[in-house]
Parts: sequence; C-alpha cells; structure tokens
Amino acid sequence: MSTPLRLGTRGSTLALAQSRQTADALTAATGRPVELVRIVTTGDRSAAPVAQLGVGVFVSALRDALIGGEIDFAVHSYKDLPTATHPGLHIAAIPVREDPRDVLIAKGGRTLAELPPHSVIGTGAVRRIAQLRALGLELQVTPIRGNIDSRIARVHGPEADLDAVVLARAGVARIGRVAEIAETLDPMLMLPAPAQGALAVECRADDADLVELLAALDHAPSRAAVTAERAMLATLEAGCSAPVAAHAELAEGEEGDEIYLRGAVISPDGVRAIRLSRTGTPADAAEIGKALAADLLDAGADTLIGSTE
Repeated sequence: MSTPLRLGTRGSTLALAQSRQTADALTAATGRPVELVRIVTTGDRSAAPVAQLGVGVFVSALRDALIGGEIDFAVHSYKDLPTATHPGLHIAAIPVREDPRDVLIAKGGRTLAELPPHSVIGTGAVRRIAQLRALGLELQVTPIRGNIDSRIARVHGPEADLDAVVLARAGVARIGRVAEIAETLDPMLMLPAPAQGALAVECRADDADLVELLAALDHAPSRAAVTAERAMLATLEAGCSAPVAAHAELAEGEEGDEIYLRGAVISPDGVRAIRLSRTGTPADAAEIGKALAADLLDAGADTLIGSTE
C-alpha cells in the first residue's frame, strides 16, 4: 500500500469534518490513503474577535507546517485565506462547494421576521452584523466567538444567553446539525462572504505529483464562482473581516454558461450600503470580480471598508 499522505487540519469539529470528507474523497478518487495531522493555530488559542485577530489567523500555522514539510497538504475554509497568493504554495483543488448562504438558529425555531423586537442575535462576522443592522428590525446584534457547537449552545444549551445566532450553512451541514436551522437566509437579505461554503486544498507548488493527484477533487464551476468573488475582494483590498459580501452563481445562458456576480459593501452600522452586480463567462471569472470591485469603488465603497468596529 502507498505511504499515506499527511493532511494538516485544525482540531475543531468543523475542521476535522471538512478534512475527513476531503481525505475520503481523495482516497475514493485516487486510491491513495490519507492520515490527518492536527495543527494548533493562533486563532484557536485566542478568544479575541476575529476582526481584531486579522486575516489568516487560522491559516498561517497550517501553511508553516506545509512549508516545513510536516504535512503534505492542507484543507482551509476558503473564506479564511488572505487574498494574496502565498509564494511556494498552490491551491490544487476547490471541491464542490456547499450551499454558501447564511442561516438563523433561533429559540422556538423562529425565523428572522418572527423574532420579537430587541431580540439578541450573536454572530462573529462584521459583514453579518452590518447586514442585520441594515434590516431595521430593532434587533440587538452582538459579536461572538467560538466553534459552531458552542455558538448553537448559546441559543439551545442549558446556559443559553442569546435569542438567535447567524452561521454559515455550510459549516452547520458539515457537522450534521441542519435539523436545528430555523431559516436559511435569502442572499437578498444576507449576502454571503466571498468564497463562503468553499474549501481550498493547498499543497507545495513544487510538488508536481501531488498537484496532479489533488486535481481529481477540483470542481470547475465552484472554482469559477470562488475566483470571481475572491478577485472582487482582492481588488477592494479588503480582508475576510471587512464588511464585504459577494455571491457568484453559474447559470446556462444563450451562448453557454454565465457567471452572475453580486457584490456589496456595507458600513458596520448598517446605515450605508453599496450593492452592484456584473455578468460574464466562467473563463473571465477573475476579470468579472475585478470589474465589479472597480464599480463598487467608483460608487464610494472605499469609504465603507476602513472600519470593522
């Protein structure tokens, strides 16, 4: 039997679930065995809000292990990656993307519209906080940290102190807790984070054999959508903790597949928002994202990005 490939992963329930699913898919596609290697990151050690910790806080330790040869490849939640490419590393695959939308988990199974005035909603993202405030529903929004289980426990647990939480549907699905979702939020109300729901499978760029092997997991439509969203984010020069949202969808057009990309920049208080869209072909995914970012900047988006309170 071939020597198992070493897949680096964080130790959270979600990270382990994502990594196991990726490992199983790679073994099924190629026959190559995979073993998981747990890596502790700075973000795992800190209780500070993600916006204060900065972009890439959950990524750097995995990348250090890759560069140092402790692991052969890593799986990241793509939305956590810095927009700048890392010299020496390569995103070899973007597997089929999970549903990128956000969800509400609330006491009594209430939807967002059913929550009483002054209900307290917890979420970790400035993007979500800004969009919740923009709805004008008289809700109290508070920033929270922790893994998915601990966040849900703040609504349904014995020491619950929140009326609801907003989370990424992809993460809830990957740990098998979709039954607790009260509402999947329409992107018209809550536009997702760029690359939300997508995974990035990363290895050393000079490992040609592994680059080729991991390509078996790549899903072209998911890669095109994520490329468009990330290009928009990078051109705005905003990180994963900025109040920036994007969602690309692929649909069949008259002359083949088309990408429809929506983007938004929202002030943290929810008072101001700029929402625009662009369309194009999957082959031009990066250019579509760059063009939409330019449109947003022309409309004044740069004045909304600086503050992440």
